[in-house]
Amino acid sequence: MPLSILINGAKGRMGLELIGAAAKLGLTVGGTVDVGDDFAAVAQRCDVIVDFSSHSATRAMISFAVAQKKPLVIGTTGHPAAEKMDLLALAAKIPCVWAGNFSVGVNLLFALTRRAAAVLGSDYDAEVIEMHHRFKKDAPSGTAARLLEIILQERQLTADALRHGREGITGERTSTEVGMHSLRGGDVVGDHTVMFAALGERIELTHRASDRAIFARGALRAAQWVASQQPGVYDMQDVLGLK
Repeated sequence: MPLSILINGAKGRMGLELIGAAAKLGLTVGGTVDVGDDFAAVAQRCDVIVDFSSHSATRAMISFAVAQKKPLVIGTTGHPAAEKMDLLALAAKIPCVWAGNFSVGVNLLFALTRRAAAVLGSDYDAEVIEMHHRFKKDAPSGTAARLLEIILQERQLTADALRHGREGITGERTSTEVGMHSLRGGDVVGDHTVMFAALGERIELTHRASDRAIFARGALRAAQWVASQQPGVYDMQDVLGLK
C-alpha cells in the first residue's frame, strides 16, 4: 500500500504547497486538517503526519502522534526555547523529523556553516542575516535559529553570546558575540546569509529561496524517510545523509 500522508496546516501557504507537491510527486495525501478541525478522526487513516500549522498546536499534535504511534514531520517554528526542549523530549518517543528548513540547499548551508565555524577562529566575526516576507510572524526564522545554534556549538559558546540587532552605543564588537539580524518585507520567500568577517577578508555563505515548493518537496522526502525509522528526533541532515 502507498504511504498515506496527513497534512496539518493545510490551509496555510506551506500546506497548499505540500498538497501541490504531493500531487506532482505522485504521493498520497490521505487527509488535510487545519487548526480547529477534528484532527484525530482524519489522522486515524494516515501513516505519517506532516505539520506546518501553529506552534500553539504542536504539543497536542505530538501527544496524539505518540498515542497512535504515528511517525511525524514538524516544520512549524516559533516555539520558545524552553518549551521546544520539552516538546523534543516528547517527540523522541516516535520517529520524528523536526527541522526549521526542509530545503536541500539550506541543509547543505547548515553543513557548510558547521565546517566554516570549525575552521575559522574567533578572529572571524560571525553574523547571521535573514529576510522573509512581511507576513511572517516569528523572528528569527527557524533556519536562522539553527544557523546560530551551529555556530555556538562549534565555538563552544552559550546563548549569552547572541546579539539580536544592535542599537545605541554598543562599544566595540567582542570576539565571542554572534550577531543575528532579521529583515521583513514584501514577498521574500527566504534569504539566509552567514558571514565570517576578519581583518582583511570576509566569507559569506548565502542561500536564497524563490519558490516554497523546495520546502514542500523536502518535507515530503522527510515523510517518506521517517516512516521506516526507529523512534527518535531527526533532522534533514539525517534524511539527506549529511551527518
